Amino acid sequence: MSEERDPTRVAIACQGGGSHTAFTAGVLREILAHWDDDRYDLVGISGSSGGAFNALAMWYGLLTGDADDAADILEGIWSDMAVDGPSDQWLNTWVTGLSRMESAGFAIPSVSPSQLPMPELGKQRIRTVLERYIDFETIPELCQRDAPDLVVGTVNINAGVFETFTNEDVSVDAVLASAAVPNLFEAVKIHGHYHWDGLFSQNPPVSDLMDQPPGRKPEELWVIQVNPQTFEGEPTTSEVIADRRNELSGNISLNQELGFIQRVNDWVDDGKLPADEFTKTEIHRIEMGKRFHCSTKVDRDPAFLAELQELGRERAQEFLDQRDAI
Repeated sequence: MSEERDPTRVAIACQGGGSHTAFTAGVLREILAHWDDDRYDLVGISGSSGGAFNALAMWYGLLTGDADDAADILEGIWSDMAVDGPSDQWLNTWVTGLSRMESAGFAIPSVSPSQLPMPELGKQRIRTVLERYIDFETIPELCQRDAPDLVVGTVNINAGVFETFTNEDVSVDAVLASAAVPNLFEAVKIHGHYHWDGLFSQNPPVSDLMDQPPGRKPEELWVIQVNPQTFEGEPTTSEVIADRRNELSGNISLNQELGFIQRVNDWVDDGKLPADEFTKTEIHRIEMGKRFHCSTKVDRDPAFLAELQELGRERAQEFLDQRDAI
């Protein structure tokens, strides 16, 4: 008779990256389709920018229902974020076109989001979609249960530091702040300070997920990474340089945090830290594995978002198959 094992404590970190985080939604939906409470114990989930939408959706769905409910919320949010109607299609084409031209080196007039009506309309649309699926007033009550940690990453413009909102402090404004890309949206004011997109900070937040008592510290960290880690050759054209700069900006802080976790693992292996006090955390990356132009991070075309979600489901299935084979 096989010995019963406790569920593996898992934390999930969802990298930000605009529309590319539809890939993350696909990953999470596939994970949820195979979720088994006897095998996995979710101790925390974090996200920045679009990754925060996904982290919140999975967290809220699991606490108010089950894995199927969480998957439905993910699907609903991304369906409602997609382009809807001719005028929205025109706007989407215009925004993605400007982004591509800018990355190609064309001189694009610089206009503050506060001088245009569209950024505020876009922010209100995101707010409406999130509040359609998430009752933010219930989050503090949900946190009183034996709930996994929920972490949303932003940057505090005034203090010049990373700032995360965790558990009962997660509000719709915190999630909007995490997605407030400076050239697209105005900063979001929270507790007297202005905040920008979490892409400038911990992308995604990891250290908060690791700040747990020994019995709750994750044994595995699953990082859903939308920005390519590696690049072949030298970027020489303006477009390729802009692409790679964008990718690196989303990866550098993540790699620093993951590097520290690996050092702690090594110290435990080397006997420099007591194994009975420090839990080793296996790091697993679920990577997109496909490169898209950085301008598509603002592309909300339904077919493109569906393609990303399907790619996410494929990568998640590959990850789960490999994990089960170990």
